[in-house]
Amino acid sequence: MEWLALFKGPHDRNPAIVSIAAGAGGTESCDWVAMLFRMYQRWAQGKGFEAQVLDHLAGEEAGIKSVTLLIRGPCAYGWLASERGVHRLVRISPFDANKRRHTSFAAVDVVAEIEDTGEVQIAEKDLKIDVFRSSGPGGQSVNTTDSAVRITHLPTGIVAQCQNERSQLKNKHQAMKILRARLYELKEAQRESQRAKEHSAKQKIEWGSQIRSYVLHPYQMVKDHRTGVETSKAQAVLEGEGLEMFLEAYLRWRAAKPC
Repeated sequence: MEWLALFKGPHDRNPAIVSIAAGAGGTESCDWVAMLFRMYQRWAQGKGFEAQVLDHLAGEEAGIKSVTLLIRGPCAYGWLASERGVHRLVRISPFDANKRRHTSFAAVDVVAEIEDTGEVQIAEKDLKIDVFRSSGPGGQSVNTTDSAVRITHLPTGIVAQCQNERSQLKNKHQAMKILRARLYELKEAQRESQRAKEHSAKQKIEWGSQIRSYVLHPYQMVKDHRTGVETSKAQAVLEGEGLEMFLEAYLRWRAAKPC
């Protein structure tokens, strides 16, 4: 009961939509996105959660430029809400012939999947819907038909897309789910904007304000800059096995914060 009480957010028990995007750094950052993608997939697999790829944009040379996952499982959003923010990687670059140390950044966004209860109103006139040919994996029929869907919410500029399904209708349905979740998140952020101003310690999701650092050279360490939790088992974290300690620490840290 004590543990379940940590999932006290209104949507903590909902599925989570996790989006990862490369920061500045080209191929380095794209490779870092691929590493984070694998980490979350492995973590979900270890907990028996379902991880479905909704959108995938490969990097120009290697790695992944951006990817969106839908993760379903008990309290999936509650577990993963802590991952929202900038993740920083320091390592010897496998793409640098001179074996120099590089720093890469990736932005992780996590929103709860929201059912269409009418709380978020989306007017058809406010939507711009584009269809295009999928560029990701998925088989011949995915890559040769205009099945991918991109939806732009004109009043806010929020964009959601899906290209994983073979059916354009299914891709549109999934893209609308992502859009609804992001609009709800925006609505909540606007409600709490005054509170955020009062809590100056709250991290902003922007380059240079990373929530966690992963160091692979000259030593190995993963450190969360909010909770102060760190470990030298960096490879275990990147394999998804050691990620749970950071998720648990954040839940307890959040519960201890003043309302």
